Amino acid sequence: MSAVMQASDEPLLLRSDANGVTTLTLNRSTQFNSLSDGLIDVLQAAVDAIAADKSVRVVVLAGAGKAFCAGHDLKEMRANPSKEYQQALFRKCGKMMMSLVSLPQPVIARVHGMAVAAGCQLVAMCDLAVAADTVKFAVSGVNLGLFCTTPSVPLARNLPRKQAFEMLVTGEFMDAPTALARGLVNRVVPADQLDAEVKKLTDSICAKSPAAVAMGKQAFYRQIEMGLDAAYQLAAETMACNMMAEDAQAGIDAFIAKQPMPQWKGK
Repeated sequence: MSAVMQASDEPLLLRSDANGVTTLTLNRSTQFNSLSDGLIDVLQAAVDAIAADKSVRVVVLAGAGKAFCAGHDLKEMRANPSKEYQQALFRKCGKMMMSLVSLPQPVIARVHGMAVAAGCQLVAMCDLAVAADTVKFAVSGVNLGLFCTTPSVPLARNLPRKQAFEMLVTGEFMDAPTALARGLVNRVVPADQLDAEVKKLTDSICAKSPAAVAMGKQAFYRQIEMGLDAAYQLAAETMACNMMAEDAQAGIDAFIAKQPMPQWKGK
């Protein structure tokens, strides 16, 4: 992945890899990691590269500085006022968001500071989210005369409908315990325990068969959009295919024989 630099001569996105865990860190800290055109591009490129990298078992998405992500770069958007630019920007951002769902590996949002507008959308699009107990969430575009329509897509799929719409129509901030209660995040911990809590999840995921996780993630998101009967048909076919996988057969045999789980081969 080629690095795209910013005015500070630092890359817009940082990547680190350790023990099957890839951490992608949004690195526009002075702009509270707002999603500029360039940042969306490098994040898309990183996700595409990870999708083909079998050494990566789980992805952590984080933000540098004081916040996770403050949404789109409004200054950049106003500097490019044509409808064509706006359409291209939102299509590009939507593709990047959908790539997180299409990624075979689970994606965990590591949230601190604030996650606002498209930053809140990013949290909602990740498979899992762990937040510091001081985080504030909002989709506050409506306060500026701009309804957060694109963030509404994942919010309506994470939160109960009326609670999602309340966020969108009021633009009010929601604290981390409320985000946990409403289903936007999985876990809330004190800020100094955030990395340790994320590690609990990554350790658990890395201990599982990568083939089973990838197959299960794909089916999970497909069945959510289906009717009940079609969802069961997809689930049955997925489980049958999973049973044919080498990892599943070895794991079940070890369980029956009361032996330790085997080394997963990803097949």
